[in-house]
Amino acid sequence: MALPIFKPDLLHLFSISLFLFTSVSISHSHSNDFCEAGALYGAAGCGISPPLSSAKLLIKGGTVVNAHHQEVADVYVEDGVIVTVRPNLKVGDDVQVLDATGKLVMPGGIDPHTHLAMEFMGTETIDDFFSGQAAALAGGTTMHIDFVIPVNGSLTAGIEAYERKAQKSCMDYGFHMAITKWDEDVSRDMEIMVKEKGINSFKFFLAYKGSLMISDELLLDGLKRCKSLGALAMVHAENGDAVFEGQNRMIELGITGPEGHALSRPPVLEAEATARAIRLASFVNTPLYVVHVMSIDAMEEIAKARKSGQKVVGEPVVSGLVLDDSKLWDPDFSIASKQELALYIYCCCFFFCIFAILYVMSPPIRALGHAKALQAALSTGILQLVGTDHCAFNSTQKAFGIDDFRKIPNGVNGIEERMHLVWDTMVETGQMSVTDYVRVTSTECARIFNIYPRKGAILAGSDADIIIFNPNSSVGISARSHHSRTDTNVYEGRRGKGKVEVTIAGGRVVWINDELKVSPGSGKYVEMPPFNYLFSGVDKADDSYLASLNAPVKRSKSTRCRGEVNGLVSQVSQAGIVPEITLHHLPLGPSFREDGCVRRTAWTSAPFRFPLSELRNGLPPIIALSCHPEMVLWT
Repeated sequence: MALPIFKPDLLHLFSISLFLFTSVSISHSHSNDFCEAGALYGAAGCGISPPLSSAKLLIKGGTVVNAHHQEVADVYVEDGVIVTVRPNLKVGDDVQVLDATGKLVMPGGIDPHTHLAMEFMGTETIDDFFSGQAAALAGGTTMHIDFVIPVNGSLTAGIEAYERKAQKSCMDYGFHMAITKWDEDVSRDMEIMVKEKGINSFKFFLAYKGSLMISDELLLDGLKRCKSLGALAMVHAENGDAVFEGQNRMIELGITGPEGHALSRPPVLEAEATARAIRLASFVNTPLYVVHVMSIDAMEEIAKARKSGQKVVGEPVVSGLVLDDSKLWDPDFSIASKQELALYIYCCCFFFCIFAILYVMSPPIRALGHAKALQAALSTGILQLVGTDHCAFNSTQKAFGIDDFRKIPNGVNGIEERMHLVWDTMVETGQMSVTDYVRVTSTECARIFNIYPRKGAILAGSDADIIIFNPNSSVGISARSHHSRTDTNVYEGRRGKGKVEVTIAGGRVVWINDELKVSPGSGKYVEMPPFNYLFSGVDKADDSYLASLNAPVKRSKSTRCRGEVNGLVSQVSQAGIVPEITLHHLPLGPSFREDGCVRRTAWTSAPFRFPLSELRNGLPPIIALSCHPEMVLWT
């Protein structure tokens, strides 16, 4: 007698497979050691020590690497600031000494793109300003810039909410501001953000229709306002209308799994929005920053713009540099819908489904080949710096979209893994020098957001945000050992050369001997002033543009009558280069009205050419050229 086949419903399936998933792959994570907000990270029950604080610190014998230079030198720190960088420093007994012989001493990483404690798609990212920052410090990042999302469109309400969220921060941070609507209040508040809150960048979403997405009209208004304030305009570049259509198309075809996410947001839609934003920024003549460049198509649009001289910054994220979309296409996911399979197969396939949805982010992780192209673009300067778009959710949150990819919270981890992955992917493979590594992980971000050399450098007077990096060691990545609160890791199982052995933030040793030593509230907000180096020359370009708009002939006010030539213009002199115009179908044979204006009544089909001087000397005082309503000749 055949055993009956058990057919569990979705809830049973989820419960059983989630149990298997967590018990098999997430047996323990340091994220479980986190205390609740407000409690000391190293307090009883948390298992982590408080920070090692010393007013004086010497890092001895390492190779100090900046974006422009490297040398063997000592680094002396007092009260959180670098005092001296030179060889063979002598210090007193009251100075804490760290031996960096044979290792690299580099500026701490700066992550330009994170989303901590962000409310999104019906939930909130799993990492807050404490857990996310602690994870960052364990990976060698000592500052990040997070995106403030307005509350009901209000910038002031948004910044107030994020200031409360950031009270438990344990490292330095800054803010970008998203713009989700446009009115006089928003325009006014943008100025307040720049002048009073130290925010010098505003992000515009061209995707997420119905929530964050803005129109081209709003984008134009925002670009103009950014320019006037000296703030950098940033864009999430995907065509939101087309994505919405693509999502509906996938659902109609019965494609509800995570592969539908990638299919509904192909590279062409990222490229289209990137190109559109670039052209509108060119029209306004303001710098543009394109976040999370994920495809060859979008990267090529940035390359073309930069080659033409336009000031466009391209930011790849670490997931786009090292991953491909193969996990989204795991064939086991489709099997999970076949009701005739036994319980064990159901559970296993559901496990793979959960595994696949972990990789859902926007723009999507692309097919094999895109990552290599982005690496090449980063190494040659087409793309300038590396972020993470750290927007982490746990497996339970991701499962919200288990039967509809449109409901999967978009985002992956990366704030802890970035420094290691960029080193292993770019430096160990010979695609990038050590100095360029510092540039793309720290210095260029500091320059773009106008906080260099306070950040992003190991120089006298810079903040003591420093890492000691062992290029001969190695590190493995796993959710079992990472410090994020998420129970998964999209880089699970990766192992590579290079390891951050010590992290120093604000002169405090916060990561040493594979142990975090941090406490909430120890981080500081970093104000970022407007008018970074990208704005240099913008005013001169404006002057040149205005000069180029001189009319073909001079304009002056006149009360005299208006005579008209109803002809089609094929050539008009510009700036005196062409001393004549050609009119087709010119009416000939002047007749005169009582007011003295000339009216031509006869017609000819032959082109008629005459010098512009005749327009001023013997023909009507005003001639309206039909080629353009603004091109009116005044004599």
